Amino acid sequence: MSDPRRAEVVLRASRLVHFACGALILLLAGTACVHAQATAPAGEAYPSKTIKYVVPYPPGGFNDTLGRIFAQKLQDSFGVPVVVENRPGGGTLIGTEAVAKSAPDGYTLLGVAFPFGSNPSIYKNLPYDTVKDFTPLVFAGQTPNLLVVKPSLPINTVKELIDYARQNPGKVSYGSTGIGSSNHLSMELFKSLSGIDIVHVPYKGSAPMVNDMLGGHIDVAFDNTPNVLPQVSGGKLRALGVSSKTRSTLAPDVPTVSDAGVAGYEVNVWFGVVGPAGMPEEIVRKLNAEMNAILKQDDVRRRFVDQGVEPVGGTPAQFADQIKTEIQKWARVVKDAAIKPE
Repeated sequence: MSDPRRAEVVLRASRLVHFACGALILLLAGTACVHAQATAPAGEAYPSKTIKYVVPYPPGGFNDTLGRIFAQKLQDSFGVPVVVENRPGGGTLIGTEAVAKSAPDGYTLLGVAFPFGSNPSIYKNLPYDTVKDFTPLVFAGQTPNLLVVKPSLPINTVKELIDYARQNPGKVSYGSTGIGSSNHLSMELFKSLSGIDIVHVPYKGSAPMVNDMLGGHIDVAFDNTPNVLPQVSGGKLRALGVSSKTRSTLAPDVPTVSDAGVAGYEVNVWFGVVGPAGMPEEIVRKLNAEMNAILKQDDVRRRFVDQGVEPVGGTPAQFADQIKTEIQKWARVVKDAAIKPE
């Protein structure tokens, strides 16, 4: 007959082993669950952490303004910090390359503008592929350039400018804000379509270019409408045409360059937002929908209009097509004018 006390000890030991095994199983299961959550970001709701909005320009100017508008509005909507990081340099290449090499998780965005479409033709060894290395998100806005001349010239129309340049080959000068800038390429396209020969004088920005025109040192230029409209209104410069397809609400009395004598001429300075290539489709849709909603807000539209910019919006596919169109357009102009980077 067995010892009752020994049987009780064995029973208690057996129960203890079962309890310990059960606890270990629960602990391992809980650890596995936590590990799965930590290593499965795809299951997280986007966004769940700080979003970085890279502006490849110095502070100031509409590129920076647009970044700060989107950053504040996205932060308000998403409830996570959205910070603007200015990374200028290299003709926008430094900041642009940094974003191209970022993780495609929706937490790094890039504000792009006109040079995004012209740089592939100007810089032969870009450190990224403009089409393949980015995800277009939204076409934010656009603004025309204004064609202006110094008032001492006997010129009041686009046709008169063309005639004057043909009668004085190589003697008329035009300013730009640098090699490959929107106003440089705007004038090179104008020269190509009108068949005139005028001399390029590049500057390091709009202000010194406009000042030299006011001083009579250069004859003609394209520039962003808000930059020169005060001088036009004050009679210090004469406006001949706007570069867009339709007249500008900022200068409704000024004809388009196309209507004024250069058929087919159209240039817009544009702005948009992209991310790295390979972003998840659901994040692309969410960002696009939110930024389109932002562009429709009254206070945002007022800030755009105050800067002379028309809000646009649209789908990522439409913006992708716009980028490809810009690349093809400026490739021809850059080749014909033999433009090379400084």
